[in-house]
Amino acid sequence: MKKSLLILPLVLLASALALTACGGGGSSSSGGGGDENAAIEEAIETAATSSDPSKCSEVQTEYFNETETGKTGPAALKACEQEVEGSEEPAESVSISEIELQEGGKGATAVVAIEGSTLNGQSLVVAMENEEGQWKLDGFMGFAKYEPEGIAASFEEELEKEEASPEVTACVVEGVEEWSQEEAEELFIEKEQTGFEELFAECSE
Repeated sequence: MKKSLLILPLVLLASALALTACGGGGSSSSGGGGDENAAIEEAIETAATSSDPSKCSEVQTEYFNETETGKTGPAALKACEQEVEGSEEPAESVSISEIELQEGGKGATAVVAIEGSTLNGQSLVVAMENEEGQWKLDGFMGFAKYEPEGIAASFEEELEKEEASPEVTACVVEGVEEWSQEEAEELFIEKEQTGFEELFAECSE
């Protein structure tokens, strides 16, 4: 094996959830907001399409970087920048919709649909923060659309790359296809590894 299969979810998270890994983009919005909507779309698209590490500070909040990297402060920013530079599996496109501005204009939510990468076919609700007039990605709130088959296919591809046995791969893929949205959010949103570790342990017996 190239590396422990138990760290695969973290590898998948690095390449999927942090929009640092996404590539391509498109957008549509609703709910009014004019210039604010356009600025939010631009921030998300920059985070999704740019390969410039500067986006980690320009269109992503410190909280977002800390949540996605597991580090704090300057270390989180550096880790984010390294992930951008080392990104290997970009999404084919992202589409932005359902932008909702919060009262006071300091926060917003939007739905981001992903094509390609680990989260192919999924739609995520993202939180946005307005920092001194600049909209930035602040976090992932959950799935707006959840398709377990797409995630299972991504796990299958990664397991094959790591030279897992066909039996273990098939078992893990079947298990992931049976995940509920809540179970998937525990791994991808809350970064809770227990469910995957238990599944992998069962499949390895």
